[in-house]
Amino acid sequence: MTQSELIILNFTEIRRRSIKLWNGLPESYYHWRTDDKAKTAIEMVRHVLEADYGWNKIINKESMEDYQSPWKNRPFTSLADEIEFAEPYRNTFLQSVKQFSDTELSETEIIHPGNGEKKMLGKYLLRIGYHESVHAGQFLSYLRAMKLNRPMVWD
Repeated sequence: MTQSELIILNFTEIRRRSIKLWNGLPESYYHWRTDDKAKTAIEMVRHVLEADYGWNKIINKESMEDYQSPWKNRPFTSLADEIEFAEPYRNTFLQSVKQFSDTELSETEIIHPGNGEKKMLGKYLLRIGYHESVHAGQFLSYLRAMKLNRPMVWD
C-alpha cells in the first residue's frame, strides 16, 4: 500500500465516523450552539465538508486569492443534503491525494494560506485529518451539552 493510499484510508475512516456522529443530531437541534460566537451544529458539519474544496485547491497549489466557496449563499436544509452536495468535492479531493507519489508527499512543500506555515505535503495531509477529528470531538461535546445520546464511534 502506498503512502497516499494509507492517507486516503485514514481520511475515509475519519469521515465515516464523522457522519456517524452527525447522524446523531436531530433536525430540531441543527441550529443549536454553545454560545453566540460558536458555530451551530449544522454550521460545524458544513465547515468540515466545505473544507475539502479548499484543501484540494491548496494541495494542488491553486491560488486562494479569489476563493469562492460553492456553499456561498447556500441555505441549510438537511444533513443528508449537506453530505450529498459535498460528495463531488470530497471525491475530487481524494482523487488528488491518490495521484501523489511517495516522493511528492515527502518533498513537496505546501504553504497554508491562512497562516503562511510551510509543511511537507504528506504532513499537511495528516493535519487535514486531524482538523476533522478535532471537530468530531467538538461535535461530541455539542451532543453531550444537548443531552442527546452520542453515537458510538469506536465500532
